[in-house]
Amino acid sequence: MAKPAISTSISFNNGLKVPLFGLGTWKSKPGEVKEAVKHALLEAGYRHIDCALVYQNEDEVGQALKEVFDSGALKREDVFITSKCWNTFHSRAKVMEAVKKTLTSLGLEYLDLYLVHSSMGFREGDELFPKNEAGKMIYSDIDIVETWQGMEDVHKAGLAKSIGVSNFNSEQIAKILANCTIKPVNNQVEVHPYLSQVELVEFCKKHDITVTAYSPLGSPDRPWAKPEDPSLFEEPEIKKIAEAHNKTPAQVLLRFGVQRNLITIPKSVTPARIAENIQVFDFELSEDEMKTIYSFNKNWRACGREADVDHPLYPFKIPF
Repeated sequence: MAKPAISTSISFNNGLKVPLFGLGTWKSKPGEVKEAVKHALLEAGYRHIDCALVYQNEDEVGQALKEVFDSGALKREDVFITSKCWNTFHSRAKVMEAVKKTLTSLGLEYLDLYLVHSSMGFREGDELFPKNEAGKMIYSDIDIVETWQGMEDVHKAGLAKSIGVSNFNSEQIAKILANCTIKPVNNQVEVHPYLSQVELVEFCKKHDITVTAYSPLGSPDRPWAKPEDPSLFEEPEIKKIAEAHNKTPAQVLLRFGVQRNLITIPKSVTPARIAENIQVFDFELSEDEMKTIYSFNKNWRACGREADVDHPLYPFKIPF
């Protein structure tokens, strides 16, 4: 028997529900991610797994899902599964190609949520990171409206129940809203106390678009971290709040997202951490504590992709 789900849900603008808490799989290495997904679903009560083609581990996530479903502990409809259309699949026909690749890898007939991974298109072809001789990414000039038309095709074909975007700014979302027949249900962006994204979250809320917070702990294990980068875990005020609630700093940071009604998807492959992370529904941060945590905002990005700042559709040039 799988452990009963402990994550509450919120609704999309199309009426479908999404669990507020999920397991992220970015940076989860092959050989680790299968057991992590199984542990999350069977032992820790997760019902939401966040994937992406570019993570290059969807085959292994698919093996985990197959074992879980074959065991009879959970059915497909019990688990909410998100994936994303990578930057090298931005032309309309390529979006369909990308989702079919993902569905084959995951061993599924449909996704619960499919997102455009980023507003920035890269040259289409066999490489996920096409670079020129100087090591610079080769961009495509495909418009996000065309990419969105491909996403609508995916939805109409029944391959994704809901569609949305990721790493889009307010102007890019407004452009989609002005040119769509199916409205995005979600924008997945980096959110944590150093990057609280208040204006973008408000903008999305105004347009009835939910927000998913990735890197909610500030992505401390990112490969490009520098020793001088700030660390949320070392903030004395965060430690103090954690002690007051008999929780860990990580749980306080995750509760900060959940309490803002943000879908929160921390990544871990460690069973104890996977179990610990989701224990955020049995306490509440006070108004003062929330204010304190908001005060850490410094618009600092762990995942800013600064190497692509010259891309015409680079999303982080404007405040939100």
